[in-house]
Amino acid sequence: MNLKAIAFDVNGTLIEIVTEDDMSEIFRAIGHFLTYQGIDLRRHQVRDLYFQTMKEQQKSSPEPHPEFDAVGIWRTIIQEYATDYTRVLPAAKIEQLPTVLAEMYRGISRRRLALYPHVREVLDILRLDYRLAVVTDAQSAYARAELNKAGLLDYFDPIVVSGDYGFRKPDKRLFQAALNTIGALPEDTIYIGNDMHRDIYGAQKAGMKAVMFNSDQGTKEYRETAPDYEIDDYRQLLDIVASL
Repeated sequence: MNLKAIAFDVNGTLIEIVTEDDMSEIFRAIGHFLTYQGIDLRRHQVRDLYFQTMKEQQKSSPEPHPEFDAVGIWRTIIQEYATDYTRVLPAAKIEQLPTVLAEMYRGISRRRLALYPHVREVLDILRLDYRLAVVTDAQSAYARAELNKAGLLDYFDPIVVSGDYGFRKPDKRLFQAALNTIGALPEDTIYIGNDMHRDIYGAQKAGMKAVMFNSDQGTKEYRETAPDYEIDDYRQLLDIVASL
């Protein structure tokens, strides 16, 4: 193997992140915020509209692994419940509101965001000799901001986020998008993830060797899928790379 590039999943792989996506405080805060935009919705209405619109997005998608659009959800809600007061707000403000609401939702739901041990020191070594990329199931409204918060944004190019494409892993097109930007063949690339279906199965179907990072997040079994390598400590990744 002529290793040229290393690609990573993010949540549960590089970053330990814990969110509570259904907590009442999210929808209470957003409901209160919306009153300042002329939209009067109770917290339970905000919650029901959010998840109903998400389901409608996914149901209408032709993709086998559809991704939702968080910004699009809030845009739909604003358009449907706009009042005369809303419609005379500055156009630039109205344009930004869906993104602000997506960021607010994520920020309030987040309970933990931290690097797994030794991630940065290992990336500092790997970046000297290899192109590093990210292929992650996430929303652009917050994926890059969370990488920035963790101090990892500048390590990766490209950063492929499923929310930009409308479909999720294990769809091999996401992995291929990263390879196309890097200019590497799948057989010259390894992928590190924490989910047996989306990450390991997906990367292998795309032609890559796959490394399972055994975090406490993600699905650990999928059909007959088995990773090419497993690690419990990021320093073990250096030994794998050295052997290739």
